[in-house]
Amino acid sequence: MVWVTSIADVLNQWAAMGVFSYLIPFLLIFAVVFAILDKSNILGENKAIKALVGAAVGLLALQFDFVSTFFATIFPRLGVVLAVLLALVILVGLSGKDSESSKLYYVVGIVLAVAIVLWTLSAWDFWGDEFGISWWFQENFWWLVIGAAVVVAIGFIISQSKSTSHEKKQNG
Repeated sequence: MVWVTSIADVLNQWAAMGVFSYLIPFLLIFAVVFAILDKSNILGENKAIKALVGAAVGLLALQFDFVSTFFATIFPRLGVVLAVLLALVILVGLSGKDSESSKLYYVVGIVLAVAIVLWTLSAWDFWGDEFGISWWFQENFWWLVIGAAVVVAIGFIISQSKSTSHEKKQNG
């Protein structure tokens, strides 16, 4: 008898068993806590104590499904952000390695940071928003993005005009 199954079936079975909701978040929290305790050496040299504390923190974190829901929300979005960042790095890398491209990296980094912060605030509903922050950002998200683009463009124009006027003073 040959079992033919797809990777989607395997992943769906893992999801049904709680691998993504409980096992992987537990392992991640355990590893981070253990690494912090090991690096900081707060509890001394006894790795068994560090492992016990890491396991306790990992299990306690999964008690109310908050961590599972948070991880299910944040990591798919993080994957999208990383893909966009990789595409931007590749595109910026095509321009060369001179000082102008390093300025471009800086500008792209600032734009990405602002976009990520705005995007995160627009998804604030996850955190039980009581003050209407999520609604306001969802309603005004694209206006904020356009405003940020205008500010970046103005900053770019100003920086270009400063470098041009500085070159004219040196030449003249």
